[in-house]
Amino acid sequence: MEHSLAAGPAGVLPAMIASGAPAAWLARNPGAELVEVVDLRNRPLAVMPLPVVHAQQLFHRSVLVLVYNPQGKLYLQQRSRTKAVYPSRWDVSASGHVQAGESLEDAARRELFEELDIQAERLMGRLQVPATPLTGYEFVTVFTVGRVHAVPRPNPAELDGGMFVDADEMDYLIRDYVDVLTPGLVHLHERGQLFPGSQNAAGLLLTP
Repeated sequence: MEHSLAAGPAGVLPAMIASGAPAAWLARNPGAELVEVVDLRNRPLAVMPLPVVHAQQLFHRSVLVLVYNPQGKLYLQQRSRTKAVYPSRWDVSASGHVQAGESLEDAARRELFEELDIQAERLMGRLQVPATPLTGYEFVTVFTVGRVHAVPRPNPAELDGGMFVDADEMDYLIRDYVDVLTPGLVHLHERGQLFPGSQNAAGLLLTP
């Protein structure tokens, strides 16, 4: 039977949403990032602090952005060694959570600017990845800005660096160094979503 409430493995919405515990948590942790908790159909249920959402394994939303250089190589970011999840691993160009009250497009533009100092004039394509334990209970939306001439400038507060790779180099990394890559990056490449294989490497195999 499908549950109508957002949940992790227990299959029920934790009582802390109804109990007012998030407000008490926020009082102890001012400035915490707030996100929308959603149900199994990605419908909003409540606004809660991100650390609480992660701890309770509640469904929420995130975005990924793919950036290509003029030669069609994909930019990979190296996550900061201080990250709680997958520290120092190589990941998609930019990524992050959708904040409460924020559109998917605005979240993608914000993360791209915060992490790589790139202003997105347009966002293309939308690949929707359902929320599962493998996605960290996140409904993931993948965007691309296509081929850009701007040089990514990794934010040292967020990232430890970055590099451009082509499809063959990506195959090599997955074959011999998969342990230094995030599962999400590997999953997208195995689905053929990183390098569609056309003249415009970004535009697009990605479908709604």
